[in-house]
Amino acid sequence: MTAKSAAAAARATVYGYPRQGQGRELKKAIEGYWKGRVTAAALQDTAAELRHANWRQLADTGVHEVPTGDFSYYDHVLDTTVMVGAIPQRHRAAVEADALDGYFAMARGTQDVAPLEMTKWFDTNYHYLVPELGPNTVFAADTAKQVAELKEALALSLTARPVVVGPVTYLLLAKPAPGAPADFEPLTLLDRLLPVYAEVLADLRAAGAEGVQLDEPALVQDRTRAELDAAARVYQDLGALTDRPRLLVASYFGRLGEALPVLAQAPVEGLALDFTAAGAANLDDLAAVGGLPGKRLVAGVVDGRNIWINDLSKSLSTLGTLLGLADRVDVAASCSLLHVPLDASVERDIDPQIRRWLAFARQKTTEIVTLAKGLAQGTDAITGELSANRADLASRASSPITHDPAVRSRAAAVTEADTRRSQPYAERTAAQRGHLGLPLLPTTTIGSFPQTAELRTARADLRAGRIDTTGYEERIKAEIAEVISFQEKAGLDVLVHGEPERNDMVQYFAEQLTGYLATQHGWVQSYGTRYVRPPVLAGDITRPEPMTVRWTTYAQSLASRPVKGMLTGPVTMLAWSFVRDDQPIADTARQVALALRDEVNDLEAGGTSVIQVDEPALRETLPLRAADHAAYLAWATEAFRLTTSGVRPDTQIHTHMCYAEFGDIVQAIDDLDADVISLEAARSRMQVARELAAHGYPREAGPGIYDIHSPRVPGTVEAAELLRTGLKAIPAERLWVNPDCGLKTRGWPETRAALENLVAAARTVRAELPAS
Repeated sequence: MTAKSAAAAARATVYGYPRQGQGRELKKAIEGYWKGRVTAAALQDTAAELRHANWRQLADTGVHEVPTGDFSYYDHVLDTTVMVGAIPQRHRAAVEADALDGYFAMARGTQDVAPLEMTKWFDTNYHYLVPELGPNTVFAADTAKQVAELKEALALSLTARPVVVGPVTYLLLAKPAPGAPADFEPLTLLDRLLPVYAEVLADLRAAGAEGVQLDEPALVQDRTRAELDAAARVYQDLGALTDRPRLLVASYFGRLGEALPVLAQAPVEGLALDFTAAGAANLDDLAAVGGLPGKRLVAGVVDGRNIWINDLSKSLSTLGTLLGLADRVDVAASCSLLHVPLDASVERDIDPQIRRWLAFARQKTTEIVTLAKGLAQGTDAITGELSANRADLASRASSPITHDPAVRSRAAAVTEADTRRSQPYAERTAAQRGHLGLPLLPTTTIGSFPQTAELRTARADLRAGRIDTTGYEERIKAEIAEVISFQEKAGLDVLVHGEPERNDMVQYFAEQLTGYLATQHGWVQSYGTRYVRPPVLAGDITRPEPMTVRWTTYAQSLASRPVKGMLTGPVTMLAWSFVRDDQPIADTARQVALALRDEVNDLEAGGTSVIQVDEPALRETLPLRAADHAAYLAWATEAFRLTTSGVRPDTQIHTHMCYAEFGDIVQAIDDLDADVISLEAARSRMQVARELAAHGYPREAGPGIYDIHSPRVPGTVEAAELLRTGLKAIPAERLWVNPDCGLKTRGWPETRAALENLVAAARTVRAELPAS
């Protein structure tokens, strides 16, 4: 096909779409089902309505080929585990008794059975359920979900393309099952898994699929020769099947690199590549391998992970270059639109001109369709769209929001001394122990306590004018008093105020910093039914006034024990926001760090002796390629130290991280120079404690002994056993006792019971220690 005919064939598509609905109808239906208020049939009806609405919206906008199978009640990797029959033994009885309840048991656990481990999906803030595989794993195809959703779309007379996690990525994401050898490699199960994928493809073909998308984002990471050879074999074997649909192998989140020639040579009909900032090198790499003669290229030229409008002219230029490199070029976002909110047009509280800078899923769909039209019919067909786009881009570039000379001057004046504590850790810890007087194995929590319906109602009433500020603040004070009273009675050593005034750990601060914009409806799935509204970091950052000092000081006035000040760190403020893309991210991080540094210093001046600056996103934001790690970690750790290094030696700085693979960043954790770090560890049975010990981490650490993302309450014996496991890696004088993460999503009954058990476990194990 010539470049001209390839352009004429250009069509629009997407890899996936937000699942929740405009009003988070899916979340409400699922949580209603968990509480017994919604039947399984009603939940399934809600899900079907949302799928159909998504498909119709896509088709009405001009998307030629809609995705199916990407919709999920909890997580698409968990759906893949069900599809290939890799149900952990401990969950098999529940799944056999009731497939839906068993599915949720794998995701959330029960009082008697632990859930699957959860971690971040590559470098996003989406969490997936980690497959557990071992030498005895037996796979068996279960295509009911994928086939049913495909048939739903076909019944609506839509062109549909099922989307399935590819076999290589699925195995590379997996971990050894409990009881499997620690060095077991799930990729060794490839020969068992491939026939199951062949059956999946055959079932989808029989159901009417003309093409199937197999997602292989793991191939944009550094891969060994053996892993690349495995990928080559997978697609040779699947491509050689006679009873199959056309295969589109999709990669995203960056450069495919050495995996590109492997897939380009495979007998598949098409590749999907990322051509946005993270994957811009794919263009040169594609030319270097001679393009994709005879194949379809789906070009991800619209950023699927951020919310800024596309530069249509720039993208058209990229698409024009790609025309000579494939038999057919179609247009898409760089990845699933799962990672952005649904619709920017409903954000009525954002200035209309600024709102024109934003593109959520629906706006991105329109951009994709516009680009496909321009590619197929020429720029004359989209003259109006190009003119409006140029005006919006110019408006953003010239806005005073994006450039504050005072902020930039302060950031430029930062020195190396500003990023270092005045004394080394060994001297600081002696001062802190004398000042705080804590016992061995001190107990604490991560920060948040249950966000009750009463608290959410109070915030809604304040927004609606049903109560005034005074009435709202009295409610917050009462909640803080209850939280402090419970902690002191329970016997916790370092307390928190519970964060009742905070809607979200990033949004709360963003709403008090200039340069940020808050959305009202910009919900994005983090995991399961947990949705967040990432704020929009649009301009230069300042802190007009203290943000947390008042509530922390009030809590300390009620307590006889230390109360931690609680802040969200600069890397997490960026990672869990939609960040400006018009300057280096390291510059933005420094601006945020300086604003937070002012808050840390004000907390200390107000009498707070323990200050926690959370950085759960430090590992999540780690670039997918090792060659890019050093540059990222340099600015990320500097930003944390800039935030925390202005305090006295006897002020104890804590940090917190959760639900990520920490082994890759232990040196960076060390480089933060925090006095204490708390980390998620319960589901992995203290793996991170062993990783810290292997590194020789010299500071204090609290690997979690209570999995707060499960409704089950660990007993005292179980918690003590985990604590003893932690002591095998971390000496008692440096070991803290705490939950995995904040308690915001838990209810008060389970929180009380779990924390009382945690304190009892600490006392039990403390009594076992030899007298000093």
